[in-house]
Amino acid sequence: MFKKFALLAGMAAFVVACGPSQAEIEAKAKAVADSIAAVLRADSIRMAEEAAAAAAAAEAKAAAIADSIAAAEAAAAEAMKGKKK
Repeated sequence: MFKKFALLAGMAAFVVACGPSQAEIEAKAKAVADSIAAVLRADSIRMAEEAAAAAAAAEAKAAAIADSIAAAEAAAAEAMKGKKK
């Protein structure tokens, strides 16, 4: 019985001793935190780039509409000039 108990105690000590140390646990937690921070930073950069692209597209669309309106007004003015003569 004593031999079985000694063997069990030895195995328990081995399992406890072979686990990761506190420094290893902290290093792994820091690596995970750094990884999450990198992903969030990349995601925020991507979102900012998409917002800038959307703003540029909206500005280009507004400029195209303004150009179309100006061209239509110029054509209408030219047509009115031709009718007055």
